[in-house]
Amino acid sequence: QVQLVESGGGLVQAGGSLTLSCAASGTRFGVNVMGWYRQAPGKQRELVATITSAGNTNYADSVKGRFTISRDNANNTVWLQMNILKSDDTAVYYCNVHIVPNMYWGRGIQVTVSS
Repeated sequence: QVQLVESGGGLVQAGGSLTLSCAASGTRFGVNVMGWYRQAPGKQRELVATITSAGNTNYADSVKGRFTISRDNANNTVWLQMNILKSDDTAVYYCNVHIVPNMYWGRGIQVTVSS
């Protein structure tokens, strides 16, 4: 059974940095797309960034230039380096992985940016 373990969230001041990590275990198959989504209170879950096994990345416009997604294919781990954090980045961040034909979600990790 596939499990996703997220870590690295917390409280940070505006302008600061945090790095989220997510490790996928329990699969014998290659992980295709790995990514991060977030959901702020009262808002819908939205894409933050994704990365394919080939290293192709995609970012939400709101985080371009501030966030960097990376991965380790050998260990099925994905990271999200978040810099110049803003109060609007406050949300629960969810790890997401595609292991064809299924999609899996982490339990979510809180990121709070204080102004």
